[in-house]
Amino acid sequence: MENVYGAVISAIGWIVGLAFLGNGIGLGLMGSKIAEAVGRNPETKSDVIHAALTVGLIIAVLLLLLFAFVFLLLYFNPLLTQ
Repeated sequence: MENVYGAVISAIGWIVGLAFLGNGIGLGLMGSKIAEAVGRNPETKSDVIHAALTVGLIIAVLLLLLFAFVFLLLYFNPLLTQ
């Protein structure tokens, strides 16, 4: 029982840690490409910013879904029958 609970906590730590690492790297790359695109073609700034905000919103929603999955694993785990 404690072994399964420890494995679940470890897996949750890996899931959340890698998700934040991926988000940070992805948003950093996206920001650099946005700056590059606006620097090359300044008249398309509003289109580029609009597309970037849409992608950022999708990433935020997916991160919230990840947190919902993490809380599901923590509190309603079928492997931890008591």
